[in-house]
Amino acid sequence: MTNSIYGFNNVEFGKLKGNLETNSKGNVFSKVIEDSINKINDYQKVADESVVSFIKGNEQEIHNVMIAIEEAKLTMQTAIEIRNKLVEAYQELSKTQI
Repeated sequence: MTNSIYGFNNVEFGKLKGNLETNSKGNVFSKVIEDSINKINDYQKVADESVVSFIKGNEQEIHNVMIAIEEAKLTMQTAIEIRNKLVEAYQELSKTQI
């Protein structure tokens, strides 16, 4: 798979298909969501550590700090947009008459 700055590059859909046969669909979905949130959290931690390191004087290059901050920001924005789209889809489905 291609390398992604958004942290979702480790999701292997072939494995998910195999897991669907042994687990319920809810468990697989919650596992994907949990893994994605953990990746977002990892980016946030790296950004925080970079800022602290820069303030302490350990990190000399400001561009490394800015890159870490932007990666964290982009992953968070992507997660928020995905959440918004899921909520919109749910609202549309709940309006559908059977």
